[in-house]
Amino acid sequence: MTNLSTRTLDVPGATLTYDVRSPEADDDRPPLLMIGQPMDASGFATLASHLSDRTVVTYDPRGLGRSTRSDGEVTHSPTQQADDLHLLVGELALGPVVLFGSSGGAVTGLDLVARYPGDVLAFVAHEPPLLPVLPDAANAAAAMDRVEATYREKGWGHGMAAFITLTAQQGELPEEFGAAPPDPAMFGMPAEDDGDRSDPLLSGASSAVTSFRPDVAALEGASTRLVIAAGEESEGTITWRTSAALADLLGQDLTVFPSHHGGFLGGEFGQQGKPAEFAARLRDVLALLEA
Repeated sequence: MTNLSTRTLDVPGATLTYDVRSPEADDDRPPLLMIGQPMDASGFATLASHLSDRTVVTYDPRGLGRSTRSDGEVTHSPTQQADDLHLLVGELALGPVVLFGSSGGAVTGLDLVARYPGDVLAFVAHEPPLLPVLPDAANAAAAMDRVEATYREKGWGHGMAAFITLTAQQGELPEEFGAAPPDPAMFGMPAEDDGDRSDPLLSGASSAVTSFRPDVAALEGASTRLVIAAGEESEGTITWRTSAALADLLGQDLTVFPSHHGGFLGGEFGQQGKPAEFAARLRDVLALLEA
């Protein structure tokens, strides 16, 4: 059993909403802060339920979910989000946290560790989509640009079909990958254009995430114990390759988790991973990092 409280924190240009799940029994371990992007805290509900013996904190990045922004911007910047997290860790006043970051949340976590290493005791970065670390970085960036162009020109169904095609591709991307966008019907996506262009994944608002170049020297010099991870079903895909490339730059082996990019999901957003197995693996990895 856990006690759940929802709180807010005013930061420059935004109000962050975050949730604290605390166990009934006393636990002297650091809180586990779980972050995603563009996913908000709701995506961690199932995973948190499997980790109910420790304090778990989840939050909505500025401009996503329940967290509002007043800075007049729409871009989701890992650097800005890392600054927000630095303030959140201070607000918690529980000392350095243990961090689990998924996708864009893993990118933000890397910047947090590089610039505020005292905030984070240990960090598991799961499938950070860091296109600049790939050997085919230019082709990957161009392919992502084409996904966003398809979304702008044709709407959500076409853009999402192009994104799925990109993220499912095995191995290095050839030049002009995605020049002929797929039929959204192949993926059960609508071909009709609803006119909306606010999707944080497809609109270009998250381009600062996929184009982020981590400070490898700062990560290597940080006191934080860092693990780069990827799901076993992701092998060969773009986020597996970015994770493997970053692990190689840091001189470590890639840590493999069950399932896929969203392997911790238990039906959130209509996606199903292996949350119980994922949580068990996370427990084991954290136990080693926190020893």
